[in-house]
Amino acid sequence: MIVTPHHDASEAGAAVLRRGGNAIEAVIAAGAALSVLYPHFCGLGGDAVWMLADAKGEVSCLLGIGQAAAASDLTRMDAIPLRGPGSTLTTACLVDSWDRLMAISSAQWGGREGLGDLIEPAIRLARDGFPVSRSQRFWFDFRAGESLDWLGFQRTFTGAGHQRQPDLARTLESIARDGARGFYEGALARRIAQGLAEAGSPLTAADLAATEARFAEPVHLDYRDLRLFAPPPPTQGITTLGILGVLAAFDVAAMMPGRAAHYHHLVEAVKQAFLDRQLIADPDFAEEAACTAMAGLLDPARLATKATCIDPARAMAWPHLHRPGDTAFLGAVDGEGRCAGVLQSIYFDWGSGVVVGDTGLLWQNRGAAFSLDPDSPNRLAPGKRPFYTLNPGLGLKDGRPHLVYGTQGADGQPQTLALLLSLLIDHGLDPQDALSMPRFLLGKTFSDSRDSLKLEENAGPETVSALSALGHTVSAIGALSPLGGQAGIIRIGADGVLSGAHDPRSDGGAITVQGGSA
Repeated sequence: MIVTPHHDASEAGAAVLRRGGNAIEAVIAAGAALSVLYPHFCGLGGDAVWMLADAKGEVSCLLGIGQAAAASDLTRMDAIPLRGPGSTLTTACLVDSWDRLMAISSAQWGGREGLGDLIEPAIRLARDGFPVSRSQRFWFDFRAGESLDWLGFQRTFTGAGHQRQPDLARTLESIARDGARGFYEGALARRIAQGLAEAGSPLTAADLAATEARFAEPVHLDYRDLRLFAPPPPTQGITTLGILGVLAAFDVAAMMPGRAAHYHHLVEAVKQAFLDRQLIADPDFAEEAACTAMAGLLDPARLATKATCIDPARAMAWPHLHRPGDTAFLGAVDGEGRCAGVLQSIYFDWGSGVVVGDTGLLWQNRGAAFSLDPDSPNRLAPGKRPFYTLNPGLGLKDGRPHLVYGTQGADGQPQTLALLLSLLIDHGLDPQDALSMPRFLLGKTFSDSRDSLKLEENAGPETVSALSALGHTVSAIGALSPLGGQAGIIRIGADGVLSGAHDPRSDGGAITVQGGSA
């Protein structure tokens, strides 16, 4: 089974599974296609965070996170721009993550596919074109005013009709011919570096050559009868697990899903975990005390103490910094029970807005996640990786893979994942039903600067009234709102039967290749 937010991307991955490919190969094929089909959320000019598990339950994590330019200079910056060339501060690591995982696929998972074959559907889509998705249409229209000034944007993308990306097709063809590292070293890399320089980015050819995805030990937490895994810092995987760790102190199964008590406890657990997010940063640049603090965020005693701070009858006030951003989740389980899940991202919708030269690459603005505060562990520094919102997850049951999951949504990612995991684990909902439940989003959004609790309107007036009585400032967003994120889930039953779905808020879904249900 494979789940992605676009049906053509799902089909690209399903084709790999049909011909006997493994989950890594399927997700690379689907992810390459999605980089064309969902340019507003992900692309070759961005990053990727992967979670993997073999059939025996051995879990690993690959952080495909680009680093800050070597020329980054705090003394010359008053603020980090959110868009434009000044926001293109970090390299793009998605393509190198493909290279690292192709080696794992071949050496350990019996993979026989070549990278060129896997990205052929993406090349075809970019060259021949495709109908613009409703998601791309929404975010193109949402940025209609400001995008007029984005470098190369208007000549590359459209908000309706048929989308072609011939420059991107040629870039993909170069990768298929010369290999993934050609993106970082060689003729293609020189064209990328030249385009970045002409745009005014501080990134150089040397920065591209230094870009490398890294395997890292995932963090984990036991919740009910599952062991949940997430990527480590600099990602916010610890935040997602922390929410569940706080929630574990309560009898959530006794709370009716989709009603005020369930939402209230989830929201208050989110607040407790989010208070620690300012501690998360690149551990390679952190002082020993900061690394110790990060390592202690999932300490059971700490989480138990946080749970005691939750008042079941009253909401805690919530002044909190908003981190925007958008990504795309893809996940697959192959015929041998091996699992791969990835979040691909260019950070904000449409990233930096900068299309690099004649490459067709829309570059990410992930550098905007850095701080200029000299006391912040996430302060900008040459070669450093920023705080990262991406955190796909895996859940083991009785030591074997049971859940593959992830969501788009920046600040909303831990919130949506906590809700979905509670619905799946505490309440036994199947993936499609869990994904269809009304969602909440705490804090500011692109269209609402208030630190309110956004709640999808299909939650009903009684739930809104009850949450308001508990002290939450509730504002309504549309049912199945784009602000609610786009999540995907695959569940492997004890009998090996697969059930899965991608979000009704997206343009995709699940495709089952053999057995299972979708």
